This record gives sequence, structure tokens and C-alpha cells, in this order.
Amino acid sequence: AMQLIARPGDVQALKGLAAARLASSKVTLQSAQDVSRSHPNAFVNNTLALVAAQDVLLSDPNVIAKYLGGKAAVPADASSREVEKWLEWEACCLKPATYLAAAPAHAQDSKPLADALAHLAAAVKGKQWLVGNAITVADIAVYATLLPVEAQAKSDAAVAAYLAHVGAHKAVSEARAELGGSSADVFAADTAAYIAAKPKLPIKGKRNILITSALPYVNNVPHLGNIIGCVLSADCYARFCRQRGYNAVYVCGTDEYGTATETKALEEGLTCAQICDKYHAIHRGIYEWFDIGFDRFGRTPTRWQTNICQSIFKQLEDAGCLVEQSMEQLYSEALGKFLADRFVTGTCPKCKYEDARGDQCDACGNLLNPTELINPKCKITGTTPVVRTTKHVFLDLPKLSPKLQEYITTTSGLGGWSSNCVQVTNAWMRDGLKYRCITRDLKWGTPVPRPGYEDKVFYVWFDAPIGYISITANYTPQWEAWWKNPQDVEMVQFMGKDNVPFHTVIFPATLLGTDDAWTLMRNISVTEYLNYEGGKFSKSRGTGVFGNDAKDTGIPVEVWRYYLLSCRPEQQDSDFKWTDLQARNNSELLANLGNFVNRGLSFVVKFFDGKVPGVSGDKGAEALAELGKAVGPKVEEYVAALEKIKIKDGIKIAMMVSADGNKFIQDTKPWVVVKEDPAHCGSIVTAALGLVRLLAALVAPYMPSLAAKVLAQLNLPASALDLTDDLIKGAFAPHTLAPPAGHAIGTPAPLVTAIADETIEGLRARYGGSQAEREAKQAAAASGAKPAKGDAGAKKAEGGDKKAAGGGDKKEKGAAGGEKEKKEGAPKAPKAAPEPDRAVDVSRLDIRVGLIRKAWRHPDADSLYVEEIDVGEDTPRQVVSGLVKYIPEAEMQGRRVCVLCNLKPAAMRGVQSQAMVLAATSADGATVELVEPPAGVPPGTRVTFQGFPGEPDEQLVPKKRVFETVQPEFATTAERVAVWRGVPFMTPGGACTVKTVAGGSIK
Repeated sequence: AMQLIARPGDVQALKGLAAARLASSKVTLQSAQDVSRSHPNAFVNNTLALVAAQDVLLSDPNVIAKYLGGKAAVPADASSREVEKWLEWEACCLKPATYLAAAPAHAQDSKPLADALAHLAAAVKGKQWLVGNAITVADIAVYATLLPVEAQAKSDAAVAAYLAHVGAHKAVSEARAELGGSSADVFAADTAAYIAAKPKLPIKGKRNILITSALPYVNNVPHLGNIIGCVLSADCYARFCRQRGYNAVYVCGTDEYGTATETKALEEGLTCAQICDKYHAIHRGIYEWFDIGFDRFGRTPTRWQTNICQSIFKQLEDAGCLVEQSMEQLYSEALGKFLADRFVTGTCPKCKYEDARGDQCDACGNLLNPTELINPKCKITGTTPVVRTTKHVFLDLPKLSPKLQEYITTTSGLGGWSSNCVQVTNAWMRDGLKYRCITRDLKWGTPVPRPGYEDKVFYVWFDAPIGYISITANYTPQWEAWWKNPQDVEMVQFMGKDNVPFHTVIFPATLLGTDDAWTLMRNISVTEYLNYEGGKFSKSRGTGVFGNDAKDTGIPVEVWRYYLLSCRPEQQDSDFKWTDLQARNNSELLANLGNFVNRGLSFVVKFFDGKVPGVSGDKGAEALAELGKAVGPKVEEYVAALEKIKIKDGIKIAMMVSADGNKFIQDTKPWVVVKEDPAHCGSIVTAALGLVRLLAALVAPYMPSLAAKVLAQLNLPASALDLTDDLIKGAFAPHTLAPPAGHAIGTPAPLVTAIADETIEGLRARYGGSQAEREAKQAAAASGAKPAKGDAGAKKAEGGDKKAAGGGDKKEKGAAGGEKEKKEGAPKAPKAAPEPDRAVDVSRLDIRVGLIRKAWRHPDADSLYVEEIDVGEDTPRQVVSGLVKYIPEAEMQGRRVCVLCNLKPAAMRGVQSQAMVLAATSADGATVELVEPPAGVPPGTRVTFQGFPGEPDEQLVPKKRVFETVQPEFATTAERVAVWRGVPFMTPGGACTVKTVAGGSIK
């Protein structure tokens, strides 16, 4: 039987149950409090689920009813169209009207329900059914939706008679009995969700703020630098605006078009749409965990995006702001097509960085054209492209410069643009604007509506900022109320400094060129870079802590938010350090804020039976006044700082207020006063409670989850966090902000826990390498390797080697120690069981010369290669290596390598690895190179170490940790020779070396 999963008493489930009874379909009802968690729908936050045959999962109540009711519920004749019309009316008009009628006073609107009931009354007057002469799914849907507002619905005689008739039908009455009645709580929850999700529109006379953050690109997992640079900073400001009572809307989404998506799709063997679906879900999940409160988090591949983007293009064309030019572009003869910017890499002509992209150099930040690169290479094939001529459309920025300069001059002063933003923008304008190409030779993007451009799309930096508009349009069809309303709406944008020119030059120039009255950005908040432990975060290279990593650490989200926002790189680069995270948690969140809140609340429980004592006359008046003098001005500074988007200053001030609270308690000593004068103590404790409530409001934009915990312990509603003018004024007399005397608080509990030294040591070790290296650690984990002593964080991670995994297995054909002879010309590596007390040194490792016959991408891991390596046996070894981020696939073919052959085989993402390729890593982790034996040495030749003549173990025993003991002393010298304890890796043809990495480690 099929299963219908619903919340107890959800009337929307009645639709499917009644339709099933009508058609005699077999379905069982199961209760679940959180259907979206137990049976999630990837596209909606569903509250209902039908698990049908052949893995069919349906979520929409009307679709479920039609599916279960079949022909019995939807006639096969022409009247089915009428049924569909009524179902659409019920879903789009009637159901929303019931929510509006039942909404809280501030959002309540009874007129839509009255209008809907009048429409229904006219339709059913003198009739038993909405369509035809028998009950249909339309009747069932209308009946179920009106149950929660039955009293209002029956005020009309025709509607009352109709509902009574539908309710008396056998299928409906049986279904209603099985459902067990309507739940007021479920309907209230749905009403609240509807009101919360209802799009906001600008309100005349109110401060309307449209907030955007740079659309994160969808080709990878966001790291902490990405998160603080845009979405988290914008979320903090948006929360502040809402607390102040401003009409604020925060929109963002994933930027999904362009070359980077096509590249990632090729890497992972997926279509562009599939790669976008995959990473959009990853981004959404990470931002949900980080408590990012978007009003709309959307995507760029939508009909609205196409319509708006093409409309702007046509307006620019009509205004004479576009020109067509022939240009030289790199063409791949191997692929038979022009190469988009990001399909080309090479040396930057400005700073000589060797891995610059075709559109921008990550090292110096300069925008580039692919033809400017030195020694360009095609990223797909590794071949050298040729220059050919093609036509493209350009935005005439020189023509738009005067209008753009006027906008920049006026707005940067009024909006208070950050100094780093002004510097970058002025540099662009000072150097003189040039034509900017806005089309590209790609398939994945918004089509260019111009004859002859059928194989071209819009350039992502023309297309992507328009995503802000299209995402708003998907939020509300009345999007122009936000985007074409400069008189009533102010727009504030958040981004990292590398995105500045696109938002202060190209995007406003594009909108100005249309001559429409667009809402242009008024204020912009730009961050510098967040670095990682002295190095750089890198999304493309997988270096640093990523959004999903933060969740896996077990450190609460409020700690992450506090740390990132308190060290936000506003004027200069800042550095993420694990020890700094620990220090801020322990000394600031725990010892300052958490300590004050817990003490203040505990005094109420300990001295006053958990009830607010209230202020008694003028007792303690002097101390209360001094507290107000200390706190009041700081709260005004806090509000001023956040109004100017000085986010780091805001949280610093909030923690100063908390410090004032701790000082107040220490100075007034309520634990002493209570013994002498309980009433006086009551005044002190009440003032402390008022300050606790004030602090909850101040930290709420930064740590909403922690603020919610404080509210629960105070037993106060969410509205207590509103940063009203009265609350700000009350900061000068904190005792006036406390709950009224006699109010019962909740149960005090610690808000923050200490982070231990060993935890931090473990986390530093666990996230010390790149994502590719972490994935490669699965090999050692599979072979039973344990994390080093004291490595608490690594115990949760997959331990082992950073680059590759596996080893020989005597039971496998051709494996080291097997019965097959090695190839001629390759000295054999005889095996001997180690003596029980044999010293642990490099001689126990079976390192051989290997030749990579072929290498390809791992089917299920984008950072791993799978190689077939000849190590002198009849059959090549299969090896998995985490080298994708460092060595192009083309450069892996035919390479001579050093291979560790006596590790236990291990499965890495479903592919068995039978050995380990040794590679050297530079001290900064940016460069990884293969350890290479001299030319001419045959595969299978053992690599030896002078002074360590012993024979290798047949197979390393994971529990004895031989490799883990030996490996830390592998290194490369200043002459780039691979050594162990200074002794070279030797072969009959000479020492093994690396190309460029000097003073690096080998793993």
C-alpha cells in the first residue's frame, strides 16, 4: 500500500485520504511531526508526502489527491478542465485567503477570504457540486481548505449547505474520521509560515532597504573567506535592519552560468545543469547551517533571468550603447571551437603568475584578455590554442563614462562607500574606460538575442549582476517596485574587493545605459581577504576551512559567526587562526558574555525563586544610574556603527557592554547584599536582567541562535529583541528593560563551552592540507591507521597520507610479494618478514620506480586521479592519487614516479588503490610535484637509502605505523633532491628529484 505521511491533524492530508477512498485506492496514513526532514522534497519545504509505487514521492496536496483519486476524482470528459480551474483557484486564492484571515493582527486581512467565499457562494448556489453531478477532487480540496475557518465559511447559507453536503459524502466522512480532526496548531504553523514567506514590497514613508551579497559561484564549496566576504556580512546587516524595524529585503543566490560551470561539469563528468543542482544544494545547506536569513536565495538559470537580461540588452542596443567588433580570440583546434576565458590558463603578463586565468589573474587581480597570456594552454586538452578572428558585442563604456562618473561622485559621498571600494573604482575611472566585451563563445548561459549569435551567450559579468534583479523577480512578480524605485528604495551591496569594479562600474553603467529609472546601489560594503593560518584560502585549490568543514568540527554555529564577524577584514586582510578562534571563544564568549548572562539569570533562581524581583524604590539607585551612564552611550555607538555597516565595531561595542555588566555585578556584589537587604539585591538583579535582555538584542544580528537561547532563558518573546528607539533609550536605565516584577524566567544554562587545547591541535592537523589531501587520507583510514596522539580532531577525520593511498597485496595477481616474476631488466625487490625487534626505518618501505601508463579522473571524486602504474610486475598497479588540483591530467600521462608498493590496498571512493605515488609539497602548500627517478631506470627498480640496507616488509602492518613513523622525515633539499634524514632516494641511475620544490615535505 502507498503511504501518506502527514502531520497529525493536517487538513491538507484530507484531500489525498478522501480522494483515495473515492477511488478505493489503498493508502495508509502515517504521522510525522517534520515531514520535510523525514521525506524531503529537494524543491520545496514540504509538509506532506505521498510515497507511491516505483519510488514516486509527491508533496503537493492537490497533486496527491489527483494521483490517488484517478478518474474517480477527475472526470475524463471536458469537465476536467473545470476541475483544474477550481483546483488552481483553491490553491492560489482560497488557501492564501484563509491564512490571511487567521494571521496575527499586524498582517491580518479578512477581505480576500470574504471575496473568495462570495465567489464560491455564487458558484454553488442551487448546486450540490462544483462541477457536474458528482463529487470531484475540486470539492474535496475546497472542503478541506475551509475546515480551519469553518465558522466564517458557514456564515453564508449557500456555502454552509454546500460544505455540509460535501462533508456527508462517504469518502469524505471516512477520511475525516481517519484523520482525527483538524489541528489548530498545524493551521497556525502554516499560517505563520505563509505570512513569513509572503513577499515584502516597499512601503511609502518607511525606510526600504534592498540588500544583496555577491552571488557565490556554483562551481565549488564556499570557504570561510567567501562566507564572511558576502553572505554572512550581509546577513548580519539585514538582521540589524529588521530589528530596527526597517522594511529590508535580502536577496542572493548562486551564480550558475559561464565557463567555470562548464569546466567543473567536465571535471566531474556531469551536465552543467546537474553540476549546478549539486552545488546549489551544497551552498544552500551550508548557508542554512550558518543561519543566513535570506528573504530569497535563488539561482540565475531562470526564465526571469533570460527575460530581464535580454530586455536590458535590447534597451542598450536601442540606446546606441553597444558596438560589434571583430576580435582575436584563442581557438582550440583539438576541440574545434573558440575557447572562453576560463578555458585558458597561462602566465600573467603583468605579474608573471604562472596560473592566471584567461579573464583575471588571481595573484595581482588585474582583468585580462586570454590573448594577453604568455604561453596559453587549453584547460580541457592541454594543447596550445591558436589565434583566430571572431565577432562579439561590446558595452560602450567610454560613451557611458560621463553619466557613470556623475553617479560615482554623488553616490560614493552620500552612501559612504568604504575607502578600499573608492580606491578601486577611481583607479578604473582614472585609467579611462574601454569597450567591454559582453558576449562569449559558450553554450551554458543566457542566449544573445541577435542574428548570428546563436552559438554565443552573455559574458557572466554582464549576466551575473542582473541575477540580483531576476532573483528578486522570482521572489515577487512586483520586482520593479524594488528595482525601479530609486525614490523609495536604497540598495546596499556586500562583496569582496575583487568584485568591486563589476558592481561600481560595469553593472551601474549597464543600467544607466538603458535610460530606465533603476534603483542603483547607494552603499557598498567591501571586505579585504581572509587568509588561513598565514596562507591563502583557495576555493579552486581546496585550501583552508570550508563551509561544510565548519559544521563537521562540532563547534556551534554561533561561535563561527562571532569569530568571523569579529575579525571581518574591513580595512585590511585578516588571518584565520585556530588558536585565535579558541581564544575568542574562551576569553570573550565564555568568560565575558556567557559568564555575565549565566550569573545574572542564576541570581534570579538562587535568590528569588526564578521570578524577577523588580526595583524597590531608590535602593541601589546610584549603582543603577552608573550602569546606565556606562551602557547608554555605547548602545548609541553600536547603532551608529551598524548604520554605517561597521560590523566589526558593532560586536566589539556589544562585548564592551557585556564587560560593563560583569563589572556591575562585581562592584555591587549581590551575593553579599542579599544577606543584608534582599530588596536592594532585587534592584541589582533586575538591572542585570535588563542588561541581559539588551545584550541579547545587541548580539542577535551576529549570533541569532545564541540570542534565541538567551530569550528562552528569560522566557521572553522574539519581539524582545527589537532594537526600537525605546530600547535604545532604555539602555541609559537598563533596569527598565527587565521583564516585569513577578515574571517567571526560564531555566538558566551555560551558553558557551570552552574549547580545549587538544581539540584545537586536532583541528589544525585535520584541516592542515587541502581538500584533495583530506580525501586522500581515506587510504590510511581504510588500512587502519590511527591519528597521532593528542590529535583529537583528526580522530574524526580520515587519517593517513595526503596524496595517495594503497599498497601491494600478496593475494592479488602481480602484487608485490606475489608469485609472478618481475619484468626483465628490473632488479627484484626480495621480501623478508621483519624481525620482531627490527628498527623502524626507511628500509622497511618498498619504494620502486614506476611508470604511469595512463591516468584519468576518479568517477566519484573531483580531486582524485586513478592511474595504471607499471612497477615491474606482469600487471600494472591501480593507484588513486589526490593530485587533480596540482597537476593537469595531460601532464600525468607517461610520467616516471616513485611508488610505495607495500601498503595495504585501500578503497578510495569505491576504487581500490594498490600503491602510493610519492609527491613533494612546498612549505606554503601551494605547489605539489611528483618525486621523479632519473631517466632510463626501468620500472620496478627499488629505491634505496645508503646506510639502511634492510629488506622491505612484505606488507606494512597498519597497527605498527611504520610508514607514519618514517614519512615525517621525508623532505626535499635546497638542490631539490628527495631525501630521508638527509640520505637521498637512490637508484642505479642516480638520485630522485623534484622540479622546483626546495625545502618541501614528501607524502
